[in-house]
Amino acid sequence: MAIKKSELYSSLWASCDELRGGMDASQYKDYVLVLLFVKYVSDKYAGVPYAPITIPEGASFKDMVALKGRPDIGDQINKRIIGPLANANKLSDMPDFNDPSKLGSGQEIVERLTNLISIFENKALDFSKNRADGDDILGDAYEYLMRHFAAESGKSKGQFYTPAEVSRIKAQIIGIHEALTTNDTTVYDPTCGSGSLLLKVGDEASAKVTLYGQEKDAATSGLARMNMILHNNPTALIKQGNTVANPLFTSEDGQLKTFDYVVANPPFSDKRWSTGIDPQNDPHERFQHFGTPPAKQGDYAYLLHIVRSLKSTGKGTCILPHGVLFRGNAEADIRRKLIRKGYIKGIIGLPANLFYGTGIPACIVVLDKENAHTRKGIFMIDASSGFMKDGPKNRLRDCDIHKIVDVFNRRDESDSKYSRMVSNEEIEKNEFNLNIPRYIDSQQAEDIQDIEGHLKGGIPGADVDALQAYWDVCPQLRQTLFKANRPGYLDLAVVKQAIKPTIYEHPEFVPSSTA
Repeated sequence: MAIKKSELYSSLWASCDELRGGMDASQYKDYVLVLLFVKYVSDKYAGVPYAPITIPEGASFKDMVALKGRPDIGDQINKRIIGPLANANKLSDMPDFNDPSKLGSGQEIVERLTNLISIFENKALDFSKNRADGDDILGDAYEYLMRHFAAESGKSKGQFYTPAEVSRIKAQIIGIHEALTTNDTTVYDPTCGSGSLLLKVGDEASAKVTLYGQEKDAATSGLARMNMILHNNPTALIKQGNTVANPLFTSEDGQLKTFDYVVANPPFSDKRWSTGIDPQNDPHERFQHFGTPPAKQGDYAYLLHIVRSLKSTGKGTCILPHGVLFRGNAEADIRRKLIRKGYIKGIIGLPANLFYGTGIPACIVVLDKENAHTRKGIFMIDASSGFMKDGPKNRLRDCDIHKIVDVFNRRDESDSKYSRMVSNEEIEKNEFNLNIPRYIDSQQAEDIQDIEGHLKGGIPGADVDALQAYWDVCPQLRQTLFKANRPGYLDLAVVKQAIKPTIYEHPEFVPSSTA
């Protein structure tokens, strides 16, 4: 019988409740997600020959259950379960299940870990056949947890999670869904975090593609590796390290490996991007052709890394703060060269307060090297007003996502207040400033209030005159509906309830509606 998501979620949150109090969400997430991982891989692969994940003898969830109640349970979990499992599958920075500062000491840690294991013993949580009608139940649960952990972790600890709504947009506009993909098709995220963005792009492909990711934070890179396994991508290659200072995906001659698709949500305006690197002598030549980003502003360092990591027909998307569109000096020079090269295909302005860790508005910069030399303009979308409030954050609704993706993929310019293709000539006249409000006026006309009408009553004649197009069709209808009040103001000549019947029954209206 298929697992119900509601049961899974309630079990996972029950495990969170066991751990709350001794640590914050950024810490207890590690324990819950690792235990979730152990349960999943044990159900899925224990005893299975040639499985993509190795479950060492004595290191399955069943063996963990056998440790319940033991006074040295935490130490035994580390030595007999977590250690062997991590070593066999090249997982690093696993949490310490014997840490008294987080889990308590003596009988407290014994009861806490015993109860935690018991929650996952629930027979309803059998992951051996977790897919129902193609629905990756556990993968969804993993991202459900990640979202809530990010929300609870607060401003300083929520950087590991890109909202799923933004990931969906990036995955659907990069063009992979319409391409003929194979296992040789490569997708790369140089700042992959927990890997959710990378996975969503892979899911949009028509066939299984090869995923690559690098993440600076050691613990988060471990989460990404587990996330790949939980989403049935055990062969995805995730490496840990600083992408700008030490990119780990290189060819045999030491040059950067290039990919078909590159997606990223790098840290906004990274002030320490150049730590460990001499930008003027970058061995990978990422800044040689376009210029060196400012020392304290790393947005273009990541964007230029993406450009260098794309094949000659490669496509990419990158989430960056709006400042990259208009800041001057060195960034203006880089922006001008990228535009003249034709690499920037589109820019999508997103609402403010979408991301955990910052409230500033961001944009999606869409890159495309294919036929870049023929590109005559940049397609821009101002999607800043399409969202709903969700607690302290803003969130994109399904209708907002659909509108962005549909308009971008069709290059729809029907609503000039939302999107338009901006020519390179117009951009050059604006000194290569890409600030979206320069090209799209998304301001709505303000309602004009008639103060005298509010104070003294009456319908302003100007409001009735604004309906002249209707009076041209039915010239006598105006006199039927309105009567004079005082100069410049009118009153209704019929009661409000009779407005619609009066129009429908008017002799000038009836023939025109039946013609």
